[in-house]
Amino acid sequence: MERSGSADLPLHYGYVPIWLAERMAKLGLAIVENILIDYGKDDLLRRISDPFWFQSLGAVMGMDWHSSGITTSVMGALKRAVNPHSKELGIYICGGKGKYSKQTPDELLKISERTGLDGDYLVKCSKLSAKVDNTAIQDGFQLYTHNFILSDTGKWAVVQQGMSDLSSTARRYHWLSESLTSFVDDPHTSIYGQNTGYILNMADKQADGSRNGVMQIAAENPERMLKEISKLVMPSHHDVRAKDVDLKRLGAVLWLAHEKQPADFQDLLLLQGLGPRTLQSLALVSEVIHGTSSRFKDPARFSFAHGGKDGHPFPVPIKVYDETISTLQTAVYKAKLGQSEKAEAIKRLSKIAENAEKDFTPNANFDKVIEEERSSSWKYGGRTVMGRAKPPVQQQLKLF
Repeated sequence: MERSGSADLPLHYGYVPIWLAERMAKLGLAIVENILIDYGKDDLLRRISDPFWFQSLGAVMGMDWHSSGITTSVMGALKRAVNPHSKELGIYICGGKGKYSKQTPDELLKISERTGLDGDYLVKCSKLSAKVDNTAIQDGFQLYTHNFILSDTGKWAVVQQGMSDLSSTARRYHWLSESLTSFVDDPHTSIYGQNTGYILNMADKQADGSRNGVMQIAAENPERMLKEISKLVMPSHHDVRAKDVDLKRLGAVLWLAHEKQPADFQDLLLLQGLGPRTLQSLALVSEVIHGTSSRFKDPARFSFAHGGKDGHPFPVPIKVYDETISTLQTAVYKAKLGQSEKAEAIKRLSKIAENAEKDFTPNANFDKVIEEERSSSWKYGGRTVMGRAKPPVQQQLKLF
């Protein structure tokens, strides 16, 4: 995942209830640990710097799949969960929203004292990345959150977000140090947002003459800057619609979880005992951990792991969420003891689902899939910010 860039998201002012925040932290830590065990610190930073993967991570954690709240909530959960284990994991998360973003320099200096890294340089990187997105590129978004994710090797990623009162949207910016050669000559691997007119970009390498000369402001058409980058613009509608999801990929996961008929299902013997609903969630979480960058073009699909706190596409299934966390935590614990069989089974789960797509033709009614999830939600301890899911009055529709 070499791509780094930005995402445009509709503003969302909801809150994360404690019952979800606690689980987000546990699931986030388990996902991070699995990635570190199988792929290492550099790969984790690459993933965090990918706006599509980051959005998918938020969706699989039970956040509203399209909203601006994913940024602060996911980074907050990761910071709470990862930092107590930073010495062991070699990953540190600094900054946050509002006043916490201003604490980033002090946090980086303290980390540098413990790790021997160049704290002054890291502080400079943090400040410059914020300056570029807040000042050098005047696109109408005012930064209000800044997160600096650091490896004990000195590599880093930045996830920060700005707000536009004019368009009622937020724009999230991603940075990755391994592909960075200069802060003032096209520093972003990519940047994307809806074209709302001309913007000022004094970080473009073609503005070198202006910077070194009279520092005159030069406006540039964003189309020229954006023509070769991947795009992530989330829609304004809150509900999950069929057009938001790769139905073939989602259908293959549902089929795998609920039918259990793949030719290579014997590879999943170590996951026996999991119910079909948990297997569905685990398959999507497995993809977040092991999937390649091309698998995250439709972040809404990952909301079918644990729903959303506002009930879209369905309430968060607490019992399933907890079983998913427990399965991942057990796999991490055993892997640390040299027993990697369960972790390998989880890894194969995403590959089995991917293989199932090749000859799979989706035949399920998308709306009925959501309706079935909602009508069964009470069985799995379904919850939203509005309360607990209740049993339906009428008999439930079958999934397929």
